[in-house]
Amino acid sequence: MSRASRSTGPLDPSDLLDASALLSDEERAIQDTVRRTVREHAEPHVGTWFEQAEFPTALVPRFAKLGLLGMHLTGYGCAGTNAVSYGLACLELEAVDSALRSFVSVQGSLAMFALWRFGSEAQKQEWLPRMAAGEAIGCFGLTEPDHGSDPSAMATTARRTSGGWVLNGTKMWITNGGIADVAVVWARTDEGVRGFCVPRGTAGFTTRDIRHKLSLRASVTSELVFEDCELPADAQLPEATGLRAPLACLNEARFGIVWGALGAARTCFETALRYAREREQFGRPIGAFQLTQHKLVDMALELNKGLLLALHLGRRKDAGELRPDQVSFGKLNNVRVALDIAREARTILGANGISLEYPVLRHANNLESVLTYEGTTEVHTLVLGEAITGLSAFR
Repeated sequence: MSRASRSTGPLDPSDLLDASALLSDEERAIQDTVRRTVREHAEPHVGTWFEQAEFPTALVPRFAKLGLLGMHLTGYGCAGTNAVSYGLACLELEAVDSALRSFVSVQGSLAMFALWRFGSEAQKQEWLPRMAAGEAIGCFGLTEPDHGSDPSAMATTARRTSGGWVLNGTKMWITNGGIADVAVVWARTDEGVRGFCVPRGTAGFTTRDIRHKLSLRASVTSELVFEDCELPADAQLPEATGLRAPLACLNEARFGIVWGALGAARTCFETALRYAREREQFGRPIGAFQLTQHKLVDMALELNKGLLLALHLGRRKDAGELRPDQVSFGKLNNVRVALDIAREARTILGANGISLEYPVLRHANNLESVLTYEGTTEVHTLVLGEAITGLSAFR
Protein backbone atom coordinates (compact mmCIF):
# COMPACT_ATOMS: atom_id res chain seq x y z
CA MET A 1 0.00 0.00 0.00
CA SER A 2 1.39 3.43 -0.94
CA ARG A 3 1.93 6.22 1.56
CA ALA A 4 -0.90 8.21 -0.03
CA SER A 5 -3.41 5.36 0.15
CA ARG A 6 -2.55 4.80 3.83
CA SER A 7 -3.31 8.43 4.60
CA THR A 8 -6.61 8.51 2.72
CA GLY A 9 -7.93 4.96 3.19
CA PRO A 10 -10.43 3.85 5.84
CA LEU A 11 -9.36 4.31 9.45
CA ASP A 12 -8.58 1.21 11.49
CA PRO A 13 -9.63 2.08 15.07
CA SER A 14 -7.34 -0.65 16.42
CA ASP A 15 -4.36 0.82 14.55
CA LEU A 16 -4.93 4.56 14.68
CA LEU A 17 -1.22 5.31 14.26
CA ASP A 18 -0.77 2.90 11.33
CA ALA A 19 1.77 0.83 13.23
CA SER A 20 1.24 -1.96 10.70
CA ALA A 21 3.08 0.22 8.18
CA LEU A 22 6.20 -0.30 10.31
CA LEU A 23 6.09 -4.06 9.77
CA SER A 24 7.85 -5.96 7.00
CA ASP A 25 5.86 -7.91 4.42
CA GLU A 26 6.98 -11.16 6.06
CA GLU A 27 5.88 -9.97 9.52
CA ARG A 28 2.45 -8.96 8.20
CA ALA A 29 2.10 -12.29 6.40
CA ILE A 30 2.87 -14.24 9.59
CA GLN A 31 0.39 -12.14 11.57
CA ASP A 32 -2.33 -12.59 8.95
CA THR A 33 -1.76 -16.34 8.75
CA VAL A 34 -2.00 -16.82 12.51
CA ARG A 35 -5.06 -14.56 12.68
CA ARG A 36 -6.91 -16.49 9.97
CA THR A 37 -6.05 -19.83 11.53
CA VAL A 38 -7.21 -19.08 15.05
CA ARG A 39 -10.31 -17.25 13.87
CA GLU A 40 -11.32 -20.28 11.83
CA HIS A 41 -10.31 -23.12 14.12
CA ALA A 42 -10.40 -21.65 17.63
CA GLU A 43 -12.60 -18.57 17.93
CA PRO A 44 -15.93 -20.34 17.28
CA HIS A 45 -15.22 -22.88 20.04
CA VAL A 46 -13.26 -21.00 22.68
CA GLY A 47 -16.26 -20.06 24.80
CA THR A 48 -17.11 -23.76 25.17
CA TRP A 49 -13.50 -24.65 25.99
CA PHE A 50 -13.46 -21.95 28.65
CA GLU A 51 -16.79 -23.02 30.11
CA GLN A 52 -15.85 -26.71 30.16
CA ALA A 53 -12.27 -26.06 31.36
CA GLU A 54 -10.89 -27.92 28.35
CA PHE A 55 -7.60 -27.30 26.55
CA PRO A 56 -7.89 -27.91 22.77
CA THR A 57 -5.07 -30.42 22.26
CA ALA A 58 -6.23 -30.89 18.65
CA LEU A 59 -4.81 -27.44 17.90
CA VAL A 60 -1.24 -28.45 18.80
CA PRO A 61 -0.43 -30.12 15.44
CA ARG A 62 -1.94 -27.12 13.66
CA PHE A 63 0.26 -24.73 15.66
CA ALA A 64 3.25 -26.91 14.82
CA LYS A 65 2.42 -26.88 11.11
CA LEU A 66 2.38 -23.06 11.24
CA GLY A 67 5.82 -23.13 12.87
CA LEU A 68 4.59 -21.46 16.06
CA LEU A 69 6.29 -23.82 18.53
CA GLY A 70 9.71 -22.41 19.34
CA MET A 71 9.27 -20.16 16.31
CA HIS A 72 11.92 -17.62 17.36
CA LEU A 73 14.57 -20.31 17.95
CA THR A 74 16.98 -21.53 15.28
CA GLY A 75 17.81 -25.08 14.28
CA TYR A 76 16.30 -28.36 15.49
CA GLY A 77 13.22 -27.90 13.32
CA CYS A 78 12.39 -24.44 14.67
CA ALA A 79 11.23 -21.70 12.32
CA GLY A 80 13.87 -19.11 13.29
CA THR A 81 11.63 -16.05 12.88
CA ASN A 82 12.50 -12.68 14.34
CA ALA A 83 11.20 -11.46 17.69
CA VAL A 84 8.61 -9.12 16.19
CA SER A 85 7.03 -11.98 14.23
CA TYR A 86 6.87 -14.04 17.40
CA GLY A 87 5.25 -11.12 19.20
CA LEU A 88 2.65 -10.69 16.47
CA ALA A 89 1.82 -14.39 16.66
CA CYS A 90 1.36 -14.07 20.43
CA LEU A 91 -0.95 -11.08 19.87
CA GLU A 92 -3.19 -13.02 17.48
CA LEU A 93 -3.27 -16.12 19.69
CA GLU A 94 -4.28 -14.14 22.77
CA ALA A 95 -6.84 -12.18 20.76
CA VAL A 96 -8.79 -15.45 20.86
CA ASP A 97 -7.81 -16.57 24.36
CA SER A 98 -4.87 -16.24 26.73
CA ALA A 99 -4.76 -20.03 27.02
CA LEU A 100 -3.61 -20.36 23.41
CA ARG A 101 -0.80 -17.85 23.83
CA SER A 102 0.14 -19.39 27.19
CA PHE A 103 0.53 -22.82 25.61
CA VAL A 104 2.73 -21.52 22.79
CA SER A 105 4.68 -19.30 25.19
CA VAL A 106 5.41 -22.06 27.71
CA GLN A 107 6.26 -24.54 24.98
CA GLY A 108 8.60 -22.24 23.06
CA SER A 109 9.87 -19.50 25.37
CA LEU A 110 10.19 -21.52 28.57
CA ALA A 111 10.61 -25.25 28.01
CA MET A 112 12.15 -25.20 24.52
CA PHE A 113 14.22 -22.08 25.13
CA ALA A 114 15.64 -23.59 28.33
CA LEU A 115 16.75 -26.69 26.45
CA TRP A 116 17.96 -24.68 23.44
CA ARG A 117 19.98 -22.22 25.52
CA PHE A 118 21.17 -24.35 28.45
CA GLY A 119 20.78 -28.01 27.45
CA SER A 120 23.31 -30.51 26.19
CA GLU A 121 23.43 -31.38 22.51
CA ALA A 122 21.92 -34.76 23.33
CA GLN A 123 19.02 -33.11 25.17
CA LYS A 124 18.45 -30.73 22.28
CA GLN A 125 18.47 -33.49 19.71
CA GLU A 126 16.15 -35.66 21.78
CA TRP A 127 13.50 -33.04 22.54
CA LEU A 128 13.59 -29.91 20.41
CA PRO A 129 12.65 -31.41 17.00
CA ARG A 130 9.75 -33.30 18.59
CA MET A 131 8.59 -30.24 20.50
CA ALA A 132 8.77 -28.04 17.40
CA ALA A 133 6.68 -30.65 15.55
CA GLY A 134 4.09 -30.76 18.32
CA GLU A 135 4.92 -34.41 19.02
CA ALA A 136 6.09 -33.62 22.56
CA ILE A 137 4.80 -31.00 24.98
CA GLY A 138 6.95 -29.30 27.60
CA CYS A 139 6.40 -27.44 30.84
CA PHE A 140 8.60 -25.28 33.07
CA GLY A 141 8.76 -25.99 36.80
CA LEU A 142 9.99 -22.97 38.75
CA THR A 143 7.11 -21.59 40.88
CA GLU A 144 6.43 -23.33 44.19
CA PRO A 145 3.43 -23.27 46.55
CA ASP A 146 5.26 -21.04 49.05
CA HIS A 147 7.76 -19.37 46.72
CA GLY A 148 6.22 -17.54 43.77
CA SER A 149 7.77 -14.10 43.45
CA ASP A 150 10.94 -15.17 45.29
CA PRO A 151 12.37 -18.17 43.44
CA SER A 152 15.68 -17.75 45.27
CA ALA A 153 13.92 -19.26 48.30
CA MET A 154 12.83 -22.42 46.44
CA ALA A 155 12.54 -25.53 48.57
CA THR A 156 12.84 -28.14 45.82
CA THR A 157 16.18 -29.91 46.10
CA ALA A 158 18.35 -32.08 43.91
CA ARG A 159 20.92 -34.23 45.71
CA ARG A 160 23.85 -35.88 43.95
CA THR A 161 24.11 -39.66 44.10
CA SER A 162 26.60 -42.13 42.69
CA GLY A 163 24.38 -42.56 39.65
CA GLY A 164 23.01 -39.06 39.16
CA TRP A 165 20.48 -37.04 41.15
CA VAL A 166 17.50 -37.42 43.48
CA LEU A 167 14.85 -34.72 43.16
CA ASN A 168 12.40 -33.80 45.93
CA GLY A 169 9.87 -30.99 46.06
CA THR A 170 6.71 -29.50 44.61
CA LYS A 171 6.07 -27.00 41.84
CA MET A 172 2.77 -25.15 41.54
CA TRP A 173 0.71 -23.27 38.91
CA ILE A 174 2.58 -24.96 36.08
CA THR A 175 1.03 -24.40 32.64
CA ASN A 176 0.94 -27.56 30.48
CA GLY A 177 2.03 -29.65 33.48
CA GLY A 178 -0.68 -32.30 33.20
CA ILE A 179 -0.14 -32.86 29.47
CA ALA A 180 3.64 -32.38 29.30
CA ASP A 181 5.92 -35.09 28.00
CA VAL A 182 8.91 -33.40 29.58
CA ALA A 183 9.35 -30.94 32.44
CA VAL A 184 12.24 -28.51 32.79
CA VAL A 185 12.57 -28.33 36.57
CA TRP A 186 14.66 -26.00 38.72
CA ALA A 187 16.03 -27.16 42.06
CA ARG A 188 18.50 -26.17 44.74
CA THR A 189 21.74 -28.17 44.85
CA ASP A 190 24.93 -27.92 46.89
CA GLU A 191 26.38 -25.98 43.94
CA GLY A 192 23.41 -23.59 43.64
CA VAL A 193 20.25 -23.62 41.51
CA ARG A 194 20.38 -26.04 38.60
CA GLY A 195 17.96 -27.11 35.86
CA PHE A 196 16.90 -30.68 35.07
CA CYS A 197 15.14 -32.39 32.20
CA VAL A 198 12.51 -34.75 33.64
CA PRO A 199 10.48 -36.90 31.21
CA ARG A 200 6.93 -37.94 32.04
CA GLY A 201 6.91 -41.46 33.43
CA THR A 202 10.06 -40.99 35.50
CA ALA A 203 9.59 -42.83 38.80
CA GLY A 204 8.74 -40.43 41.61
CA PHE A 205 7.36 -37.73 39.27
CA THR A 206 3.60 -37.13 39.31
CA THR A 207 1.26 -34.31 38.34
CA ARG A 208 -2.10 -33.09 39.63
CA ASP A 209 -4.21 -30.67 37.61
CA ILE A 210 -5.60 -27.62 39.41
CA ARG A 211 -9.39 -27.47 39.20
CA HIS A 212 -12.06 -24.84 39.92
CA LYS A 213 -10.18 -22.00 38.23
CA LEU A 214 -12.05 -18.81 37.37
CA SER A 215 -9.30 -17.71 34.96
CA LEU A 216 -7.36 -19.41 32.15
CA ARG A 217 -9.96 -22.15 32.20
CA ALA A 218 -9.02 -23.33 28.70
CA SER A 219 -5.44 -23.90 29.87
CA VAL A 220 -3.97 -26.89 31.71
CA THR A 221 -2.53 -25.74 35.03
CA SER A 222 -0.91 -28.30 37.30
CA GLU A 223 1.11 -29.19 40.35
CA LEU A 224 4.33 -31.14 39.82
CA VAL A 225 5.37 -33.46 42.64
CA PHE A 226 8.80 -35.05 43.00
CA GLU A 227 9.23 -37.73 45.66
CA ASP A 228 12.69 -39.31 45.64
CA CYS A 229 12.66 -38.89 41.87
CA GLU A 230 15.84 -40.50 40.56
CA LEU A 231 17.46 -38.89 37.53
CA PRO A 232 20.57 -39.86 35.57
CA ALA A 233 23.55 -37.53 35.64
CA ASP A 234 22.85 -36.36 32.11
CA ALA A 235 19.40 -35.05 33.13
CA GLN A 236 21.06 -31.85 34.32
CA LEU A 237 21.11 -28.89 31.92
CA PRO A 238 24.89 -28.40 31.74
CA GLU A 239 24.91 -24.70 30.85
CA ALA A 240 22.37 -23.60 33.50
CA THR A 241 24.07 -22.29 36.62
CA GLY A 242 22.31 -20.16 39.21
CA LEU A 243 19.04 -18.27 39.05
CA ARG A 244 20.14 -16.30 36.01
CA ALA A 245 19.25 -19.27 33.83
CA PRO A 246 15.53 -19.60 34.72
CA LEU A 247 15.20 -15.81 34.86
CA ALA A 248 16.53 -15.60 31.30
CA CYS A 249 13.78 -18.02 30.27
CA LEU A 250 11.18 -15.89 32.05
CA ASN A 251 12.32 -12.83 30.11
CA GLU A 252 11.67 -14.72 26.88
CA ALA A 253 8.14 -15.56 28.01
CA ARG A 254 7.47 -12.04 29.33
CA PHE A 255 8.31 -10.63 25.93
CA GLY A 256 5.48 -12.68 24.43
CA ILE A 257 3.11 -11.37 27.10
CA VAL A 258 3.95 -7.77 26.15
CA TRP A 259 2.34 -8.52 22.78
CA GLY A 260 -0.21 -11.12 23.79
CA ALA A 261 -2.02 -8.95 26.32
CA LEU A 262 -2.69 -6.45 23.55
CA GLY A 263 -4.45 -9.16 21.56
CA ALA A 264 -6.93 -9.64 24.40
CA ALA A 265 -7.27 -5.85 24.69
CA ARG A 266 -7.89 -5.48 20.95
CA THR A 267 -10.67 -8.04 20.99
CA CYS A 268 -12.33 -6.34 23.95
CA PHE A 269 -12.05 -2.92 22.31
CA GLU A 270 -13.37 -4.09 18.95
CA THR A 271 -16.24 -5.94 20.63
CA ALA A 272 -17.20 -2.82 22.60
CA LEU A 273 -16.94 -0.65 19.50
CA ARG A 274 -19.24 -2.91 17.46
CA TYR A 275 -21.69 -3.11 20.32
CA ALA A 276 -21.68 0.69 20.78
CA ARG A 277 -22.52 1.18 17.10
CA GLU A 278 -25.38 -1.34 17.16
CA ARG A 279 -26.94 -1.07 20.61
CA GLU A 280 -29.62 1.61 20.79
CA GLN A 281 -30.86 3.39 23.88
CA PHE A 282 -32.86 6.62 24.08
CA GLY A 283 -33.45 6.44 20.34
CA ARG A 284 -29.88 6.23 19.05
CA PRO A 285 -26.73 4.04 19.21
CA ILE A 286 -24.96 4.28 22.56
CA GLY A 287 -21.78 5.05 20.62
CA ALA A 288 -23.29 8.45 19.82
CA PHE A 289 -23.24 9.46 23.49
CA GLN A 290 -20.30 11.45 24.76
CA LEU A 291 -19.60 9.22 27.76
CA THR A 292 -19.37 6.12 25.57
CA GLN A 293 -17.10 7.88 23.07
CA HIS A 294 -14.88 8.99 25.95
CA LYS A 295 -14.49 5.36 27.02
CA LEU A 296 -13.76 4.18 23.48
CA VAL A 297 -11.20 6.91 22.86
CA ASP A 298 -9.36 6.14 26.12
CA MET A 299 -9.31 2.45 25.19
CA ALA A 300 -8.02 3.18 21.69
CA LEU A 301 -5.28 5.47 23.02
CA GLU A 302 -3.92 2.85 25.42
CA LEU A 303 -4.19 0.03 22.89
CA ASN A 304 -2.31 1.96 20.21
CA LYS A 305 0.37 3.22 22.60
CA GLY A 306 0.85 -0.34 23.80
CA LEU A 307 1.33 -1.56 20.23
CA LEU A 308 4.06 1.00 19.62
CA LEU A 309 5.76 0.00 22.87
CA ALA A 310 5.65 -3.69 21.95
CA LEU A 311 7.03 -2.98 18.48
CA HIS A 312 9.85 -0.85 19.90
CA LEU A 313 10.83 -3.59 22.35
CA GLY A 314 10.64 -6.15 19.55
CA ARG A 315 13.01 -4.16 17.37
CA ARG A 316 15.42 -3.81 20.30
CA LYS A 317 15.25 -7.55 20.90
CA ASP A 318 15.97 -8.28 17.26
CA ALA A 319 18.95 -5.93 17.49
CA GLY A 320 20.22 -7.77 20.59
CA GLU A 321 19.77 -4.65 22.72
CA LEU A 322 16.71 -5.45 24.84
CA ARG A 323 17.32 -5.19 28.59
CA PRO A 324 15.42 -7.20 31.23
CA ASP A 325 14.13 -4.03 32.89
CA GLN A 326 12.73 -2.91 29.53
CA VAL A 327 10.83 -6.20 29.32
CA SER A 328 9.47 -5.42 32.79
CA PHE A 329 8.40 -2.01 31.48
CA GLY A 330 6.47 -3.65 28.66
CA LYS A 331 4.90 -6.39 30.75
CA LEU A 332 3.86 -4.01 33.52
CA ASN A 333 2.35 -1.42 31.19
CA ASN A 334 0.68 -3.57 28.56
CA VAL A 335 -0.97 -6.08 30.88
CA ARG A 336 -2.21 -3.30 33.13
CA VAL A 337 -3.75 -1.34 30.26
CA ALA A 338 -5.17 -4.51 28.70
CA LEU A 339 -7.01 -5.31 31.90
CA ASP A 340 -8.27 -1.73 32.12
CA ILE A 341 -9.53 -1.96 28.53
CA ALA A 342 -11.29 -5.27 29.24
CA ARG A 343 -13.02 -3.86 32.30
CA GLU A 344 -14.06 -0.68 30.49
CA ALA A 345 -15.36 -2.68 27.54
CA ARG A 346 -17.50 -4.70 29.94
CA THR A 347 -19.24 -1.50 31.08
CA ILE A 348 -20.15 -0.60 27.49
CA LEU A 349 -21.75 -4.01 27.00
CA GLY A 350 -23.75 -3.64 30.20
CA ALA A 351 -25.36 -6.87 31.36
CA ASN A 352 -24.35 -8.59 28.09
CA GLY A 353 -20.76 -8.06 29.14
CA ILE A 354 -20.92 -10.91 31.63
CA SER A 355 -22.14 -13.45 29.08
CA LEU A 356 -19.88 -15.99 27.38
CA GLU A 357 -21.66 -15.04 24.17
CA TYR A 358 -19.26 -12.10 24.21
CA PRO A 359 -15.52 -12.50 24.85
CA VAL A 360 -14.99 -9.49 27.12
CA LEU A 361 -15.33 -10.88 30.64
CA ARG A 362 -13.57 -14.10 29.60
CA HIS A 363 -10.60 -11.99 28.54
CA ALA A 364 -10.81 -9.90 31.71
CA ASN A 365 -10.76 -13.06 33.84
CA ASN A 366 -7.79 -14.43 31.91
CA LEU A 367 -5.90 -11.16 32.20
CA GLU A 368 -6.19 -11.36 35.99
CA SER A 369 -3.85 -14.36 35.75
CA VAL A 370 -1.61 -12.72 33.16
CA LEU A 371 -1.28 -9.76 35.52
CA THR A 372 0.21 -12.11 38.13
CA TYR A 373 2.23 -14.74 36.29
CA GLU A 374 5.72 -14.21 34.87
CA GLY A 375 6.20 -11.58 37.56
CA THR A 376 3.49 -9.72 39.47
CA THR A 377 2.78 -6.02 39.04
CA GLU A 378 4.63 -5.42 42.30
CA VAL A 379 7.74 -7.31 41.16
CA HIS A 380 7.99 -5.48 37.85
CA THR A 381 7.39 -2.17 39.64
CA LEU A 382 10.34 -2.89 41.93
CA VAL A 383 12.51 -3.98 38.99
CA LEU A 384 11.86 -0.59 37.39
CA GLY A 385 12.27 1.15 40.72
CA GLU A 386 15.74 -0.31 41.05
CA ALA A 387 16.57 0.61 37.45
CA ILE A 388 15.49 4.21 38.12
CA THR A 389 17.05 4.72 41.58
CA GLY A 390 19.91 2.25 41.57
CA LEU A 391 18.57 0.92 44.90
CA SER A 392 17.07 -2.54 45.38
CA ALA A 393 13.84 -2.82 47.38
CA PHE A 394 13.69 -6.62 47.27
CA ARG A 395 15.81 -7.28 50.34
